[in-house]
Amino acid sequence: MTLAASGLSYGFPGRIVGSEVDLSLASGEIVCMLGPNGSGKTTLLRTLLGLLAPRGGRVTLDDRALGEWSARERAQRLAYVPQAAESDFDFSVQEIVEMGCTPQAGLFAQPAASDRERARAALERLGIAALAPRAIHRVSGGERQLALIARALATGARYLLMDEPTASLDFGNQALILDELVRLREAGQAVLFTTHHPDHALRIADRVVMMREGGIMAAGGTGSVMNSQNLSGLYGRPIEVAVLTCRDGTRRRVCVPIGGLPDRG
Repeated sequence: MTLAASGLSYGFPGRIVGSEVDLSLASGEIVCMLGPNGSGKTTLLRTLLGLLAPRGGRVTLDDRALGEWSARERAQRLAYVPQAAESDFDFSVQEIVEMGCTPQAGLFAQPAASDRERARAALERLGIAALAPRAIHRVSGGERQLALIARALATGARYLLMDEPTASLDFGNQALILDELVRLREAGQAVLFTTHHPDHALRIADRVVMMREGGIMAAGGTGSVMNSQNLSGLYGRPIEVAVLTCRDGTRRRVCVPIGGLPDRG
Protein backbone atom coordinates (compact mmCIF):
# COMPACT_ATOMS: atom_id res chain seq x y z
CA MET A 1 0.00 0.00 0.00
CA THR A 2 1.58 3.24 -1.17
CA LEU A 3 0.72 6.87 -1.78
CA ALA A 4 3.11 8.16 -4.42
CA ALA A 5 3.90 11.13 -6.65
CA SER A 6 5.81 10.77 -9.89
CA GLY A 7 7.14 13.72 -11.91
CA LEU A 8 4.57 15.83 -10.09
CA SER A 9 4.03 19.50 -10.85
CA TYR A 10 1.70 21.17 -8.39
CA GLY A 11 0.19 24.56 -7.72
CA PHE A 12 -2.82 26.52 -8.91
CA PRO A 13 -4.29 27.49 -12.28
CA GLY A 14 -1.82 29.90 -13.82
CA ARG A 15 0.83 29.40 -11.10
CA ILE A 16 3.15 26.43 -10.65
CA VAL A 17 4.49 26.15 -7.10
CA GLY A 18 6.75 23.15 -7.63
CA SER A 19 7.67 20.58 -10.25
CA GLU A 20 9.40 17.26 -10.90
CA VAL A 21 8.58 15.92 -7.44
CA ASP A 22 8.95 12.20 -6.80
CA LEU A 23 8.06 10.82 -3.39
CA SER A 24 6.27 7.91 -1.77
CA LEU A 25 4.64 6.99 1.52
CA ALA A 26 4.24 3.32 2.39
CA SER A 27 2.40 1.51 5.16
CA GLY A 28 4.29 1.33 8.44
CA GLU A 29 6.58 4.31 7.92
CA ILE A 30 6.87 7.94 8.97
CA VAL A 31 8.10 10.49 6.44
CA CYS A 32 8.89 14.04 7.55
CA MET A 33 8.84 16.99 5.16
CA LEU A 34 11.09 19.91 6.11
CA GLY A 35 11.49 23.29 4.47
CA PRO A 36 11.41 27.04 5.08
CA ASN A 37 8.23 29.08 4.83
CA GLY A 38 6.98 29.32 1.27
CA SER A 39 8.71 26.15 0.06
CA GLY A 40 5.44 24.56 -1.11
CA LYS A 41 4.88 21.97 1.61
CA THR A 42 1.20 22.72 2.27
CA THR A 43 0.32 22.95 -1.43
CA LEU A 44 2.07 19.64 -2.05
CA LEU A 45 0.14 17.97 0.79
CA ARG A 46 -3.15 19.26 -0.58
CA THR A 47 -2.26 17.86 -4.01
CA LEU A 48 -1.40 14.45 -2.54
CA LEU A 49 -4.80 14.47 -0.84
CA GLY A 50 -6.63 15.24 -4.08
CA LEU A 51 -7.80 18.65 -2.85
CA LEU A 52 -5.79 20.27 -5.65
CA ALA A 53 -5.41 18.78 -9.11
CA PRO A 54 -1.86 17.98 -10.29
CA ARG A 55 -0.52 20.49 -12.81
CA GLY A 56 1.59 17.73 -14.34
CA GLY A 57 2.81 14.22 -13.55
CA ARG A 58 0.65 11.96 -11.43
CA VAL A 59 -0.37 10.94 -7.93
CA THR A 60 -1.29 7.31 -7.23
CA LEU A 61 -2.94 5.65 -4.27
CA ASP A 62 -2.32 1.90 -3.98
CA ASP A 63 -1.13 1.77 -7.62
CA ARG A 64 -4.25 3.51 -8.92
CA ALA A 65 -4.43 7.12 -10.12
CA LEU A 66 -5.74 9.28 -7.29
CA GLY A 67 -8.34 10.87 -9.57
CA GLU A 68 -9.90 7.44 -10.20
CA TRP A 69 -10.94 7.18 -6.55
CA SER A 70 -14.19 8.86 -5.55
CA ALA A 71 -14.05 11.63 -2.96
CA ARG A 72 -15.57 9.29 -0.37
CA GLU A 73 -13.08 6.51 -1.18
CA ARG A 74 -10.19 8.96 -0.78
CA ALA A 75 -11.60 10.19 2.52
CA GLN A 76 -11.79 6.62 3.80
CA ARG A 77 -8.11 6.08 3.06
CA LEU A 78 -6.50 9.51 3.52
CA ALA A 79 -6.83 11.60 6.68
CA TYR A 80 -5.67 15.22 6.85
CA VAL A 81 -4.67 17.39 9.78
CA PRO A 82 -4.42 21.01 8.58
CA GLN A 83 -2.38 23.72 10.28
CA ALA A 84 -5.63 25.22 11.56
CA ALA A 85 -9.32 24.85 10.87
CA GLU A 86 -12.11 27.31 11.47
CA SER A 87 -15.79 26.49 11.81
CA ASP A 88 -18.75 28.81 11.30
CA PHE A 89 -20.71 26.65 13.74
CA ASP A 90 -20.12 26.17 17.43
CA PHE A 91 -19.65 22.41 17.33
CA SER A 92 -18.49 20.64 20.46
CA VAL A 93 -15.08 19.00 20.54
CA GLN A 94 -16.86 15.62 20.54
CA GLU A 95 -18.82 16.55 17.41
CA ILE A 96 -15.67 17.76 15.63
CA VAL A 97 -13.98 14.43 16.28
CA GLU A 98 -17.08 12.45 15.27
CA MET A 99 -16.82 14.13 11.87
CA GLY A 100 -13.84 11.84 11.30
CA CYS A 101 -16.35 8.98 11.05
CA THR A 102 -18.28 10.66 8.21
CA PRO A 103 -16.44 8.88 5.34
CA GLN A 104 -17.53 5.54 6.77
CA ALA A 105 -21.12 6.46 7.66
CA GLY A 106 -21.99 8.93 4.89
CA LEU A 107 -22.26 12.70 4.87
CA PHE A 108 -25.80 13.06 6.23
CA ALA A 109 -25.90 10.01 8.51
CA GLN A 110 -26.31 10.51 12.24
CA PRO A 111 -23.36 9.24 14.30
CA ALA A 112 -23.89 5.68 15.47
CA ALA A 113 -22.95 4.47 18.93
CA SER A 114 -19.79 2.96 17.41
CA ASP A 115 -18.88 6.34 15.88
CA ARG A 116 -19.27 8.06 19.23
CA GLU A 117 -17.11 5.40 20.85
CA ARG A 118 -14.38 5.79 18.22
CA ALA A 119 -14.41 9.55 18.76
CA ARG A 120 -14.28 9.13 22.52
CA ALA A 121 -11.37 6.68 22.23
CA ALA A 122 -9.41 9.14 20.05
CA LEU A 123 -10.00 11.92 22.59
CA GLU A 124 -8.81 9.68 25.40
CA ARG A 125 -5.68 8.69 23.46
CA LEU A 126 -4.70 12.37 23.32
CA GLY A 127 -5.70 13.12 26.89
CA ILE A 128 -8.52 15.56 26.07
CA ALA A 129 -11.63 13.49 26.82
CA ALA A 130 -12.65 16.05 29.44
CA LEU A 131 -13.01 18.64 26.66
CA ALA A 132 -15.59 16.58 24.74
CA PRO A 133 -18.64 18.73 25.64
CA ARG A 134 -16.82 22.06 25.26
CA ALA A 135 -17.51 24.25 22.21
CA ILE A 136 -14.58 24.17 19.80
CA HIS A 137 -14.42 28.00 19.88
CA ARG A 138 -13.99 27.90 23.65
CA VAL A 139 -10.83 25.84 23.86
CA SER A 140 -7.26 27.00 23.36
CA GLY A 141 -5.49 26.87 20.02
CA GLY A 142 -3.40 23.92 21.20
CA GLU A 143 -6.48 22.04 22.42
CA ARG A 144 -8.19 22.71 19.09
CA GLN A 145 -5.18 21.23 17.30
CA LEU A 146 -5.34 18.13 19.47
CA ALA A 147 -9.04 17.80 18.55
CA LEU A 148 -8.16 17.94 14.84
CA ILE A 149 -5.57 15.20 15.34
CA ALA A 150 -8.14 13.14 17.26
CA ARG A 151 -10.54 13.59 14.32
CA ALA A 152 -7.91 12.20 11.96
CA LEU A 153 -7.32 9.22 14.26
CA ALA A 154 -11.08 8.54 14.38
CA THR A 155 -11.20 8.10 10.59
CA GLY A 156 -9.25 4.86 10.77
CA ALA A 157 -7.52 5.91 7.53
CA ARG A 158 -4.34 4.08 6.58
CA TYR A 159 -2.57 7.25 5.46
CA LEU A 160 -2.30 10.34 7.68
CA LEU A 161 -1.06 13.59 6.14
CA MET A 162 -0.38 16.20 8.79
CA ASP A 163 0.57 19.84 8.21
CA GLU A 164 2.63 21.07 11.17
CA PRO A 165 0.61 18.98 13.67
CA THR A 166 2.61 20.22 16.67
CA ALA A 167 2.76 23.91 15.74
CA SER A 168 0.32 25.16 18.42
CA LEU A 169 1.27 22.69 21.12
CA ASP A 170 3.35 23.08 24.25
CA PHE A 171 6.48 20.98 24.66
CA GLY A 172 4.75 18.19 26.57
CA ASN A 173 1.95 17.82 24.02
CA GLN A 174 4.46 17.90 21.17
CA ALA A 175 6.11 14.83 22.73
CA LEU A 176 2.66 13.24 23.15
CA ILE A 177 1.87 13.62 19.45
CA LEU A 178 5.27 12.32 18.34
CA ASP A 179 4.81 9.25 20.55
CA GLU A 180 1.34 8.74 19.07
CA LEU A 181 2.75 8.86 15.53
CA VAL A 182 5.23 6.15 16.46
CA ARG A 183 2.36 3.98 17.74
CA LEU A 184 0.50 4.52 14.46
CA ARG A 185 3.56 3.36 12.53
CA GLU A 186 3.81 0.27 14.74
CA ALA A 187 0.16 -0.47 13.88
CA GLY A 188 1.01 -0.38 10.17
CA GLN A 189 -0.32 3.07 9.30
CA ALA A 190 1.59 5.57 7.17
CA VAL A 191 2.32 9.11 8.31
CA LEU A 192 3.58 12.09 6.30
CA PHE A 193 3.99 15.25 8.33
CA THR A 194 5.53 18.68 7.89
CA THR A 195 7.29 20.57 10.65
CA HIS A 196 9.57 23.50 11.35
CA HIS A 197 11.32 21.44 14.04
CA PRO A 198 14.10 19.34 12.50
CA ASP A 199 14.58 17.62 15.86
CA HIS A 200 11.15 16.01 15.36
CA ALA A 201 12.43 14.39 12.19
CA LEU A 202 15.52 13.13 13.99
CA ARG A 203 13.37 11.66 16.74
CA ILE A 204 10.76 9.66 14.80
CA ALA A 205 11.09 9.84 10.99
CA ASP A 206 12.19 6.90 8.87
CA ARG A 207 12.77 9.15 5.88
CA VAL A 208 13.06 12.90 5.34
CA VAL A 209 12.14 15.05 2.33
CA MET A 210 13.76 18.50 2.28
CA MET A 211 11.77 21.04 0.24
CA ARG A 212 13.09 24.33 -1.07
CA GLU A 213 11.47 26.64 -3.66
CA GLY A 214 8.91 23.98 -4.61
CA GLY A 215 11.39 21.21 -5.34
CA ILE A 216 13.10 18.45 -3.42
CA MET A 217 16.56 19.53 -2.27
CA ALA A 218 17.39 16.21 -0.60
CA ALA A 219 15.51 13.04 0.32
CA GLY A 220 16.33 9.70 1.87
CA GLY A 221 16.85 7.90 5.15
CA THR A 222 16.87 10.18 8.17
CA GLY A 223 20.35 9.12 9.25
CA SER A 224 21.94 10.10 5.94
CA VAL A 225 19.88 13.17 4.95
CA MET A 226 19.81 14.94 8.31
CA ASN A 227 23.32 16.31 8.38
CA SER A 228 24.81 19.74 9.03
CA GLN A 229 25.49 20.48 5.36
CA ASN A 230 21.95 19.73 4.18
CA LEU A 231 20.25 21.56 7.04
CA SER A 232 22.47 24.62 6.62
CA GLY A 233 21.63 24.73 2.92
CA LEU A 234 17.93 24.21 3.57
CA TYR A 235 17.52 27.04 6.06
CA GLY A 236 20.24 29.39 4.82
CA ARG A 237 22.21 29.60 8.05
CA PRO A 238 24.82 27.43 9.78
CA ILE A 239 23.28 24.49 11.63
CA GLU A 240 25.21 21.82 13.47
CA VAL A 241 23.90 18.30 14.05
CA ALA A 242 25.29 17.31 17.44
CA VAL A 243 25.03 14.19 19.57
CA LEU A 244 23.48 14.55 23.03
CA THR A 245 24.00 11.94 25.73
CA CYS A 246 20.91 11.65 27.96
CA ARG A 247 20.86 10.77 31.65
CA ASP A 248 20.01 7.17 30.92
CA GLY A 249 23.03 6.85 28.64
CA THR A 250 21.11 6.92 25.36
CA ARG A 251 22.51 9.11 22.61
CA ARG A 252 20.33 11.38 20.48
CA ARG A 253 21.13 13.63 17.54
CA VAL A 254 19.90 17.23 17.87
CA CYS A 255 20.03 20.36 15.70
CA VAL A 256 21.87 23.45 16.96
CA PRO A 257 21.92 26.79 15.05
CA ILE A 258 25.42 28.24 15.02
CA GLY A 259 26.15 31.94 15.56
CA GLY A 260 23.85 34.67 16.82
CA LEU A 261 23.64 35.67 20.47
CA PRO A 262 25.86 33.79 22.93
CA ASP A 263 24.37 31.23 25.30
CA ARG A 264 23.88 32.99 28.65
CA GLY A 265 23.66 29.71 30.53
